[in-house]
Amino acid sequence: MLCLLLTSYCLQLSAQEHTASYRYLAPSDTLVQQKLNEWKRIKFGLLMHWGTYSQWGVVESWSICPEDEGWTQRRGPYASNWFTYLKAYENLQTTFNPTRFHPERWAAAAKEAGMKYLVFTTKHHDGFCMFDTHQTDYKITSSKTPFSSDPRANVAKEVFNAFRKQDFMIGAYFSKPDWNTDHYWWKYFPPKSRNVSYDPAKYPERWQGFKDFTYNQIKELMSEYGKMDILWLDGGWVRPFSSIDSSVEWQRTIPYNQDIDMARIAAMSRSYQPGLLVVDRTVHGEYENYVTPEQAVPPTYLPYPWESCITMGNSWSYVPNDTYKSSRRIIHLLTDIISKNGNLLLNVGPGPDGEWDPVAYERLQQVGAWMKINQEAIYDTEADPDLPRQGNFVFTRKGRTIYAIYQLAEKEIQTGELTLRGRMFTNIKKVQLLGSNQKIRAAATPDGLTLRYDPIPDTEALVFAIER
Repeated sequence: MLCLLLTSYCLQLSAQEHTASYRYLAPSDTLVQQKLNEWKRIKFGLLMHWGTYSQWGVVESWSICPEDEGWTQRRGPYASNWFTYLKAYENLQTTFNPTRFHPERWAAAAKEAGMKYLVFTTKHHDGFCMFDTHQTDYKITSSKTPFSSDPRANVAKEVFNAFRKQDFMIGAYFSKPDWNTDHYWWKYFPPKSRNVSYDPAKYPERWQGFKDFTYNQIKELMSEYGKMDILWLDGGWVRPFSSIDSSVEWQRTIPYNQDIDMARIAAMSRSYQPGLLVVDRTVHGEYENYVTPEQAVPPTYLPYPWESCITMGNSWSYVPNDTYKSSRRIIHLLTDIISKNGNLLLNVGPGPDGEWDPVAYERLQQVGAWMKINQEAIYDTEADPDLPRQGNFVFTRKGRTIYAIYQLAEKEIQTGELTLRGRMFTNIKKVQLLGSNQKIRAAATPDGLTLRYDPIPDTEALVFAIER
């Protein structure tokens, strides 16, 4: 991921790129359109960042990147020398043995929470593959990796199969940059940044080697790992110069034309997976089928498909004793996002033993309890640009029914009376409080509606179904 925490940089990135005027190009392929509409209906997904780095409890990949940024800081006995650190980091392959890996438990917990799609990290920027690629030995199924002797060693395949059995849409996260292959970080020119370490224009044969390496790995994922719905590509600095947006500061720092021929990759991928959503993150054009603000929620409704990818804890990858968001915060994020026409992709980082922190299971169970009562206000609904947030109220709609979702603050004392503003609420037929049989007393006001109800204890949000 581009950012580790919810920082001002992320918020700035969101403000710059994710607005109503964003240059979104809708797909023309009817199968892709159908898949995109299906994805928009299901609203809530799970993202997982997992790799050898979980053994150190450090941010995924970035500590080996020679940049002076907060998320690239190195810690521990090797921190003083980048070359020594890189060697020790790559040597984590020889001790990675997640024997508690049981993806069926993850899939069951995610389903109970109301999640409907999965995006799993098959390879992050460090190049370590969580699938049985034939292009490199830097992978979990290598004989160098202790877990390779386990019958579940092809982790990505096991994860995809477990979630497919629970009827999830399946997405493969794949990093376009690869800091392990000599085709990208060529040892002849040690890297100075996240970018390719040589000028592809001067060494076209080496760059072609990288393009083929990338193409072949994606081909493996698309042809050997079952039905795929999403190819989720990270590392937006790997892009052609022609796609750079000069109004976005970080894109102006890209030093080389890093064109990997997305047209070729997408055509091949869809030959195996018709209707596949291709998400070439932050690269405007036909291969960004939906937009992905990171660790941030846009301030208003956006008129194109988008997804906020947000961590449950503070980090994308496993960190011991991480602080996790409350179920209240997760539910408020979800309902805020879908009221603005987006989806929520919530990240959990498995630990080095192959398990989640118990708190992650607890949070998903709590979210699921709320979803079981209120799911009709979530799935298959639409956002309405004419229904922006009103105080603690956010809105979705389905046909002639408006769902007014009141996000209760922590320890908020309910008065039993709430007011909605707007002409949409001046002529209504029926009001129901989801999860309750009580009669809601609705009184018209000159510019809206007052709702009187008996308070509901121990809930994160109230949902009023208002039939017009």
